[in-house]
Amino acid sequence: MDVNQYLEIFLDETKEHLQNLNTQILELESDPEGEDTVNEIFRAAHSLKGMAGTMGYKRMQNLTHDMENVFSEVRNGNIKVQPKLIDVLFQCLDALEEYTDNIQNNADEGTNDNEALIRQLNDILNDNGGSAPAEAAAPEADAASSEPAGGEKWKDIVLDDSQISVIKEAQNQGKKVYGLNVVVQENCILKAARAFLVFKAVEEMAEIIISMPSAQDVEDEKFDRDFTLILLSDVEIEKIIQAAESVSEIEKAIGAPVMLEENQSYKKAEEDAKAEAAEAEKAAPAETAMGPAEVHEETAPAPAQAAPAKQEVKKNNAKPVVNRTVRVDIEKLDSLMNLVSELIIAKNSLVSVSSQEQTNTNTAFNEQIEYLEQVTTNLHESVMKVRMVPIESVVNKFPRMIRDLSKKLDKKLELYMSGEETELDRTVVDEIGDPLMHLLRNSADHGIESAEIRAQRGKPSVGSIFLDAYQDGNNVVIEVRDDGNGIDTEAVKEKAIERGSITPEQAANMTDKEIVNLLFLPSFSTAKKVTDVSGRGVGLDVVRSKIESLSGEVEVKTKLGEGSTWTIRLPLTLAIIQALMVVVGDEKYAISLGSIQTLEDIVPGDVKLVQNKEVIHLRGQVIPLIRLNEVLDIESKKTADENLIVVIVKKGDKMAGLVIDELIGQQEIVIKSLGKYIKQCKFISGATILGDGEIALILDANALI
Repeated sequence: MDVNQYLEIFLDETKEHLQNLNTQILELESDPEGEDTVNEIFRAAHSLKGMAGTMGYKRMQNLTHDMENVFSEVRNGNIKVQPKLIDVLFQCLDALEEYTDNIQNNADEGTNDNEALIRQLNDILNDNGGSAPAEAAAPEADAASSEPAGGEKWKDIVLDDSQISVIKEAQNQGKKVYGLNVVVQENCILKAARAFLVFKAVEEMAEIIISMPSAQDVEDEKFDRDFTLILLSDVEIEKIIQAAESVSEIEKAIGAPVMLEENQSYKKAEEDAKAEAAEAEKAAPAETAMGPAEVHEETAPAPAQAAPAKQEVKKNNAKPVVNRTVRVDIEKLDSLMNLVSELIIAKNSLVSVSSQEQTNTNTAFNEQIEYLEQVTTNLHESVMKVRMVPIESVVNKFPRMIRDLSKKLDKKLELYMSGEETELDRTVVDEIGDPLMHLLRNSADHGIESAEIRAQRGKPSVGSIFLDAYQDGNNVVIEVRDDGNGIDTEAVKEKAIERGSITPEQAANMTDKEIVNLLFLPSFSTAKKVTDVSGRGVGLDVVRSKIESLSGEVEVKTKLGEGSTWTIRLPLTLAIIQALMVVVGDEKYAISLGSIQTLEDIVPGDVKLVQNKEVIHLRGQVIPLIRLNEVLDIESKKTADENLIVVIVKKGDKMAGLVIDELIGQQEIVIKSLGKYIKQCKFISGATILGDGEIALILDANALI
């Protein structure tokens, strides 16, 4: 069986289970008696074991099997949750993540057997009087599992009226009715998988009428060692038994013909069903038109518990809840997004043509363009919603990270998170994990003080780190804050002078905010010694460069002795934006509306010089001017005495005025990446295709500021 086709699904689901295990084991650490948590961990380990076994990853299967054994004993109350157990479980998760990474990179789990970990798990089992692994592995045994495995159990199955009629009809057509009981080996790890293969082998030569336990329970491994089938077939029972026993890890299969008239329970069921049908017909003739034969269950209830036919029909009318989500490859979404982008470009072309040809007289044409605009906007929003994912997938791994840091740094730390459901474009979510990790590590190591210092300052012994996310207009804001020491600007200043980043004269004139921004310089670190947590100076410069590559911004507010707040602001999407189209010289440019505050008409006489730089005084603020024709090296069409058209843009609390020649207006544009062609030109973030086929470059206001 070629399992490579299932590799992506396996990896996706494994990562989900591992994240779930991380979260649940953290919960178990804080509440060792939590029964629901223990059950959830058991189920996740059990699912991982089954998936790994099906894919042929034996090492992963063995490790999860031993984890499952331990949790079986925890569920039974034989093992108490101790700190040592939690530590071993987290080591198991790290080992499973290593297997998963190997599988993702090489489609092979590697050669690490993790014998030491398996030994530790078995020691925990043995030290706490746990039963043998084979016994511990039996999950959620069915009510019938207390009976000995094997035997003619099909005689105990009670059929409903419709099943009896199906069997009789088959007998009339010359088909034989058999009962089959299949027993799996005692040490079988993947009972459900073996049962599935038996079902498959049997179905090639027979029709399965009933399974006990039900097929769903067998699939969920809710049976002990055997399951029973009633079959219809033209083939001899010996061949069916042979097919069932040919499946590996099947101990035995027994079968024999079923004689309905010899079985009292069948007779009883038939009589009860007839009596109920007659009763229901008297009570409500109209409703019995559906007939009891339409009531079909895999395993019928015992006659004594049977409900009236009227109620049965009503109950079966309820639609089952099905999974309403679909896994879609991100490349397919990218392709769909590109098609939407082309549609928007086509719409812009029509708008451009209509304005050139002055078709205002043609009302129908304009109505069609408006309709097209409405459709493309709705389609764009729909595709964007599909691409949006909660940042939960990224932030879920941080509580475990803070727990590990707490032990490593010997500090009491607590992480509080809010807004995990906030959604961002998938491409952005995939990239923000690293920056957030660096900020959290920074808070844990540099921010939160030692227990002694916190006690001196009258702070709680446990340091608090907060991770909050929320939507703000067309942006998502993520804040990382702590109640720690804050940033010592004097220490930063001294370190910067020592490194030669600034001169003592420059340092004397710098504001606290400018000094704090020095932390974002490459290889800058204030740590006294290098550890595996910090001190290498690869943290905050990675944060800034990564966030700015996503067209976002990061800023920090800090108060010495009280703590710091790092604020990341990201655009909701990186694909299609609303932009202001402007002209500089003979060229058209786009500026994202998200960064624009106002448009101003400025008289040349209002432009002043401060430290030899042009500024304007606007509503109580001094705003520096950036003449785009000089930055872009284009000759302006405007003369010196003409009023200036200034686009006021904002980045954090900084503002600037971009001087342009002409305004075109607002337009929805598709961002096309320029790739590696002009990496050095920081203030151009991409390009777009206009309605007339022209290319317009997109200016990055953040970089210009």
